[in-house]
Amino acid sequence: MSQPDENLAYAPATEIASLIRDKQVSPTEVTELFLSRIDRLDSQLNSYLTVTSDLAMAAARKAEQAVVKGDELGPLHGIPVSVKDLQMTAGIRTTSGSLAYKDRVPEADSAVAERLLAAGAAVLGKTNTPEFGLFGATDNRLGDSCRNPWNPERTSGGSSGGAGASLAAGLCTLATGGDGGGSIRIPASFNGVYGIKPTQGRVSSYSGAQSPPAVNLTSQQGPMSRTVRDSALLLQVLAGYDGRDPGSLRAPTPDFLAATERGVEGLRIGWSSDYGYAAVDPEVARIAESAVSAFAELGCTVEEADLRLESPFDTWFTIYATNAFLTQGHLLDDPADPLTWYGRWAIEAGSKMTSVQYAAAMGERDRMIQQFDDVFERFDLLLSPTMAVTAFPVEQYPESIDGQEPYPNPSWGYLPFTHPINTIGNAAASIPCGFDSDGMPVGLHIVGRKGDEETVFAASAAFEEARPWAQTKPSVS
Repeated sequence: MSQPDENLAYAPATEIASLIRDKQVSPTEVTELFLSRIDRLDSQLNSYLTVTSDLAMAAARKAEQAVVKGDELGPLHGIPVSVKDLQMTAGIRTTSGSLAYKDRVPEADSAVAERLLAAGAAVLGKTNTPEFGLFGATDNRLGDSCRNPWNPERTSGGSSGGAGASLAAGLCTLATGGDGGGSIRIPASFNGVYGIKPTQGRVSSYSGAQSPPAVNLTSQQGPMSRTVRDSALLLQVLAGYDGRDPGSLRAPTPDFLAATERGVEGLRIGWSSDYGYAAVDPEVARIAESAVSAFAELGCTVEEADLRLESPFDTWFTIYATNAFLTQGHLLDDPADPLTWYGRWAIEAGSKMTSVQYAAAMGERDRMIQQFDDVFERFDLLLSPTMAVTAFPVEQYPESIDGQEPYPNPSWGYLPFTHPINTIGNAAASIPCGFDSDGMPVGLHIVGRKGDEETVFAASAAFEEARPWAQTKPSVS
């Protein structure tokens, strides 16, 4: 077996898996490569909260023995991956981005971790996240902010900010994320990588932790990667019914990898620059709209979508904050005062929600679902910018976007396109589509029908082939 060079850190997971199977590279060599890169580069990014070098190498050695013996190999056999620190991992510190849990070591795995390990992956460590995933930038009280590999003075986004930064910098091959209001798609857009929020319930949200029963209408686990096929591969592993999660879909899991090969000719594409309400940076809107022309070149019809949302953040936040209070409300009275400002704000807001407000939000949710269903009567996919801006300086949230005060406030106004899709539960991805004048990545948001990740993957793969991006590396790489 030959020694891998640094370029292997940017090779697709599908390619690395093939090299391992063909004994052209060993799992231990690949894992050592990524661990050395983390050791050398991550002090500039803080993308990992915990690095599990010993466990990763033990898994790699076990994977290597299986290859040598000719054992049956899993779909992620020997592949080094990162796991978001909101996802419980047995025997590995899991902080949820909070001082309150800075020393927690769970006894059980989440469903996501279980399926990764069963597929043969080697876990490199736990990636940085804002407290309980309650924010769109990865700032917490455990240390310095997670930073963007394209410019370390800029945010990596959130809440899967560590996942996005580690992928862009070549510090893992695949990353797990979770998306409750955009938390896969925000960092995918800001860091120039690919991420898909599957249909609500497609991937089990079983956490492995003891927590009160709570309806999950918005949060969905999913994959992040540098190529579309890599995310399809990872979602193939993660998806499927889980009886421990009442919201888990019982429908058969589609063939996501096959979907990346099927083409897009004849698809009906709807485009919206603002969802009828959002302030968007003109340069971001121009770059995203220019990217949409690729679909016309690929044989799709592209037309303006008549979508006009009204105060969608309020609907989403009522549901989201109520769940935050249900699961973490006890920390409001913790004498150690471990909470971040945004964690306290969200949990306190949830504590004040009335049953009438919650019922009204559910009614608005039904209305939003109807609005989007009307759009999907006319179109197969809905495209927009993923974010209203590119990555901004750490902890300096945009006070103005295109001359307007962001709705509902600067801390949340930069993500107007993502949280509505969590509210309705549809599948949606962010794919890199260019760079702004500061050299920061711009994402294109691809939204599909509920249950139709296949068309999202097909469109993503076709766009990736037409407008490739993965060959471009950030300054921290």
